[in-house]
Amino acid sequence: MRVMNRTLLIAGTDTNVGKTVLTTALISYWQTYYLSRTLGVFKPIQTGEGDRELYTQLFDLGQSIEDINPLHFKAPLAPPIAAEMEGKIVDLKLVWSHFCQLQERLDFVLIEGLGGLGSPVTNELIVADLARDWHLPTILVVPVRLGAIAQGVANVALARQTGVFLKGLVLNCVEPISEQDIENWTPTNLIESLTQIPILGILPHLDTPTDREKLTQIAANLDIETIFN
Repeated sequence: MRVMNRTLLIAGTDTNVGKTVLTTALISYWQTYYLSRTLGVFKPIQTGEGDRELYTQLFDLGQSIEDINPLHFKAPLAPPIAAEMEGKIVDLKLVWSHFCQLQERLDFVLIEGLGGLGSPVTNELIVADLARDWHLPTILVVPVRLGAIAQGVANVALARQTGVFLKGLVLNCVEPISEQDIENWTPTNLIESLTQIPILGILPHLDTPTDREKLTQIAANLDIETIFN
């Protein structure tokens, strides 16, 4: 497979940690400040409902739902399990073909991963393997909660073991939380010291995660230059 450029994978330490919030924030920022350049979003595999529907409702990307997400299974389970329930396979050749088409016609493609960096894509591959094989620069979303330090360290170790290029970490407040708890549960200096990976910002909890103006504002507080370059 050829090396991909002008792409960014949004991965997470687990499910429901804020990958979609970060992805929508970055799309909102791009559509506000990079009007002369084209952007697409790609969800390689989706199980259940949610992300692809949100992207088509929230943004005018000039993409069909199949363009955003070429492989979909009904059950909200790990892809190999969901596929087996439907008597199907996880066809990565199909996913790769759609991805290449997006890459050829757009200036930049944001890819939202499925589950966590260690989540299974097939019976043999995890998300980290896909990031490595497709040469995808990756941002890792770490939820702000008790245990976040260990989650971050473990996932950075997994990324290094599998050969994933991590550009940085983004912390996400999955629930309303005090500044003191943020500092206690996800101390920036300690996490950066343990992982040797920069933290590119913190996403606050959003009561309305579909407010595009607010999404743009929180993206502006991240290290956008590192994220998009």
